[in-house]
Amino acid sequence: MTGRRRPSAPDTRTPRPGRDRLARLLPAPPGAERAEGAGAPRVAVVGGGIAGTTAATALAERGVRVTLYERDPQLGGRLAGWPTRLADGTTVTMSRGFHAFFRQYYNLRALLRRTDPSLRLLTGLPDYPLRHGNGRRDSFRHVPRTPPLSALGFAALSESFSVRDLARMHPGAALPLLDVRVPGVYDRLDHVSAYDFLEAIRFPPAARHLAFEVFSRSFFADPRQLSAAEMALMFHIYFLGSAEGLLFDVPREPFPHALWDPLAGRLRRLGARVRTGAAVEGISIRPAGGFGVAAAGREEPYDAVVLALDPAGLRSLVAHCGGLGDAEWRERVSRLRTAPPFLVLRLWLDRPVRADRPGFLGTSGHGALDNVSVLSGWEGEAARWTARTGGSVVELHAYALPENADRTVVQQELLDELHRLYPETRPARVVDARQEWRADCPLFRVGGYTDRPAVGTPTPGLVVAGDTVRTGLPVALMERAATSGFLAANTLLRRWGLRGHALWTVPARGRSAVLRWAAARADGGR
Repeated sequence: MTGRRRPSAPDTRTPRPGRDRLARLLPAPPGAERAEGAGAPRVAVVGGGIAGTTAATALAERGVRVTLYERDPQLGGRLAGWPTRLADGTTVTMSRGFHAFFRQYYNLRALLRRTDPSLRLLTGLPDYPLRHGNGRRDSFRHVPRTPPLSALGFAALSESFSVRDLARMHPGAALPLLDVRVPGVYDRLDHVSAYDFLEAIRFPPAARHLAFEVFSRSFFADPRQLSAAEMALMFHIYFLGSAEGLLFDVPREPFPHALWDPLAGRLRRLGARVRTGAAVEGISIRPAGGFGVAAAGREEPYDAVVLALDPAGLRSLVAHCGGLGDAEWRERVSRLRTAPPFLVLRLWLDRPVRADRPGFLGTSGHGALDNVSVLSGWEGEAARWTARTGGSVVELHAYALPENADRTVVQQELLDELHRLYPETRPARVVDARQEWRADCPLFRVGGYTDRPAVGTPTPGLVVAGDTVRTGLPVALMERAATSGFLAANTLLRRWGLRGHALWTVPARGRSAVLRWAAARADGGR
């Protein structure tokens, strides 16, 4: 390739991204700093969510000529936002609901720092409270952040644990949680459901509902469907493997203002084309090399393609195009599954909720209701509407709903549970409401790990990114999406002799040598 600058020296000064001294650095792969001129490669990135935007950014920063295709009118994928007009005439932003930006999301935060170096558009919530229908409450506010004190502190402070419960537990069955490694944890536990794994531990039912099921349902799956390996990885990332703790940040403004508009503007300044409302209709492999990407009735040539799609979109495009990958790869993609539907119900109420209500509350034992967010307590747009009207903005989530659930019935159940949790909302008039009923998140099903695509594919120049992807790293959810986007970019940059991007993860194994030894003994010394 032409137009490359001389290779750069390895970066040995990458600053630590958080408080965890054991966070793991994956140095940037070496290479030329930037492609220059007409010889710069052309890449199509298909999908404008976290993974696609990350890949497009990482490539464009190295001088690659990028076109980012997104079928929807706006970037963001499952974090997108769009304008809607309320009954009172106010234009507000609707989205697919609350997302927590945990402090161990190092690579997602690295993407956001491109346009917000101090992350001033994120704000921390002071607690992560959990509440069960039987009245039990738990909180992570005062739990120590450094393992194993975090686990011991949670058990000591929680209303959900008793001495009798702890005596009944089977600690030997829980030892795999003490040394989680990727991909080893999938070899151990992918064939077991999260529910059965917790049954084997004899985890106290109340604590299971509050501590584990609240988390497992954040994967949009019932614990009986979710792989125990994915749950164990989650426990490692958020609790036993990382010293960042379980408190998190949220955007101060709606997603477009806080995230996507600044990132799209930066992409354009880097020379990338951002094509929203442009669904990719087909991808062909050209006889002379490279790819043809068709959108809006027009095909353009590219040297490489990044597929950053949800499971259904990836299945559909791969099936339609036919020649991508090989037969075995296409068959595995065809077996990817989507998690059950979820509902987001956002309410604009004519009176405030109590001032001491938390910004976010995880729930269990409240019917279909999984969490409640008081947006007017932390999001600027909602707070401004509240200040003007004297009302409040509240959002309710229900995950892993039955495919045939009656939407009207579920919405009423969520409203009834809100009234039960926050009685001051019962007499409130709903000024307006918006519902989002979706079913497009990946299902990390029992035994499904080997079907999930890796970043690389059998077709040179074709890579995959997204939260479905096997990265080989201890990441999940939004952080897996961002990490896979950087990995996809690094894979292509390596082909062209260009410098990649450094990555960080939580520790890649259990933090304590003693606990690692105990876990190995339980696993037969493996």
